[in-house]
Amino acid sequence: MKTHFFGTILALFCLPALAAEQSAPVQIAFLPDIHFHDVYAEFNDGSFKGLRSASETKDQSKNKAATIRTMAAQLQSTRLFNENYFALRAALDDLVRRNIKLVVLPGDFSDDGQTVHIRGLKAILQHYSKTHGLKFLLTLGNHDPVRPYAHAAGKPDYLGPDGRPLAIFSPGAEPCTNKAAPVICTEEVKELGYRELMTELSDFGFYPKTSDLYWETPYSQYTNGNYSYTEALAQSDLAKRQFEICQQGAGGIYKKPGYNNCHELPDASYLVEPVAGLWLLAIDANVYKPKAGYAGKGNEAAAFEGSGNAGYNAMFDYKPQVMAWIKQVAARAKAQGKTLVTFSHYPMIEFYQGQTQHIAALLGEDRGQLSRSPKAQISHRLADLGVRLHIGGHMHLNNTAVANSRLGNSLVNIQAPSLAAYVPAYKLLTLTNADQVKVQTIVLQDVPGFNQLFEHYQHEWQQLKQDKQPLWDAKILQSKNYREFANGHLRELTRLRFLPNDWPDELRQLLLALNGEQMLLLAQLNTKVTLGEFSPALLQQLSQSPEWQQARQKAQVQALAAGLKLEDLANWTGFDLVLDFYRLQNAGELALPDIPAARLKEYGFFTETLQQPDTATPVQEWTKWTLPQYSRYKFAALFQIIDGFLQGQPNGDFLLNMQTGELSSLKKHQAQ
Repeated sequence: MKTHFFGTILALFCLPALAAEQSAPVQIAFLPDIHFHDVYAEFNDGSFKGLRSASETKDQSKNKAATIRTMAAQLQSTRLFNENYFALRAALDDLVRRNIKLVVLPGDFSDDGQTVHIRGLKAILQHYSKTHGLKFLLTLGNHDPVRPYAHAAGKPDYLGPDGRPLAIFSPGAEPCTNKAAPVICTEEVKELGYRELMTELSDFGFYPKTSDLYWETPYSQYTNGNYSYTEALAQSDLAKRQFEICQQGAGGIYKKPGYNNCHELPDASYLVEPVAGLWLLAIDANVYKPKAGYAGKGNEAAAFEGSGNAGYNAMFDYKPQVMAWIKQVAARAKAQGKTLVTFSHYPMIEFYQGQTQHIAALLGEDRGQLSRSPKAQISHRLADLGVRLHIGGHMHLNNTAVANSRLGNSLVNIQAPSLAAYVPAYKLLTLTNADQVKVQTIVLQDVPGFNQLFEHYQHEWQQLKQDKQPLWDAKILQSKNYREFANGHLRELTRLRFLPNDWPDELRQLLLALNGEQMLLLAQLNTKVTLGEFSPALLQQLSQSPEWQQARQKAQVQALAAGLKLEDLANWTGFDLVLDFYRLQNAGELALPDIPAARLKEYGFFTETLQQPDTATPVQEWTKWTLPQYSRYKFAALFQIIDGFLQGQPNGDFLLNMQTGELSSLKKHQAQ
């Protein structure tokens, strides 16, 4: 690995006066997690013809055959599979209207790197590059190479012509080997690895271009002082961008005694200077740990775990050469007065507005994707590398977080939302002056064509009904715009996946049986009834008791003192509360238009009224708790988390001071 001469560092990190060098402030759009699926893909081998519209129209785009996943499948996923095709085109059209030229896709630009969909994505990116002059810079996420090497794969839930799920896999995948059930076998859905993906998408950052002012990797043997495109191109060969990884940690010069099961893997990290003074640092933060006990060749992909839960928690141990390079790049940027903007697929800081530990206490340590959260000490180590600003994805949420290390270094992590989830949006960064970055979050409200596939979903729903299968809520097909559709997706995702899988049984059953008024009264009820005895029939019985009336009188006084009417709390249910929990967790400020202001005020009332005791019986002993004790404890925790979501850093439109790390809402500036 190279070593760089840093020289004397003359000043603190600062942004150069890019506006003086450019005709306008530099703007960069960040669109992570688009999960592109080509809904009008043509299978080159003709193995799947797709779904035809029931009626021909003058609009030929609507007459194309659709290659889509079922609605049932995407309502169980944290991402939309199909409609994001239209969302991507709408977002790119919006960037063209805004005259934005730099577009970053920080990973999961594909949905599992399938051959047919990568081909479709490449065509779209090439069109916008050639027609509108957009420059795309990509880095890899865990859904791009699912494993570092190409492998047989597929999906069991494409939508078939009969309205039922259709299995489409590539040869070598288990369904194609056994053929115990009907399956289409085609290489078109093979999941590609590093080499194939980086070759197919070579024009989009992974390799140097003549238009780049500078380009390097962690393995380059040059600096920007002696840069030449010819040498950069020669050293960009993937064979020269390899590192050793072992089951226990890093190999190569970092390899420790006793490390075994070691492999050479490629690394896609790069640094590029697309315009004078701006360095964009793309970090490949995928960590594919070798599996224990793997022996033999023939299926190299099977030798590795997926990278989804690793992220930066594993980077220092498994890819220290990349971390050392990041530190060098940050030091050189600082010394040379370059603007350094870093991006990768994974978050560098906890992404739930500081509520991770509270969520773990409420739901459990292994629930709610908490395993993906960077540890605090990792965030501090990242800050100490000299990275000041990082934009990430992976979590499909809108969030801003700041970490300050013990050495006095600060790091701002911006989580850019996904076009394929609630609230669909992208981040736009404007380098306004030497010290300041303006961050805007552009919501996709209206997306042309977002409802183009609804007739196929209607057929699917009717077939489910005929087959007496569980039904998803068909009201989602009444969505008036794309934002409303994404909101409906989150509602069904909460009902079908989050509540059943992430919430403790007893808490879920309680929430689904109560409205807001009942929650307040139950938490203050004077009764010895235990949680284990709870049922809707018991709730009806309790509501007729003198104790309930006493609790209601007390609650009426509390509500009146807060300027509320107790009966208004009955207008929302426990399910509404959980849905709002996910709206705020996922979208931050962007969720506020979907939650009535009166309800937010009532949530604040609960936060003030219900206080958790300093000490409590361990949660696993819940069967011994009284119903009011458990309700008070859990409801208080839930409302405290929601309050935490509302009190976090600005995450909509805000200004970032790169000298101090201070964030300030643009709404406050505009109001002054």
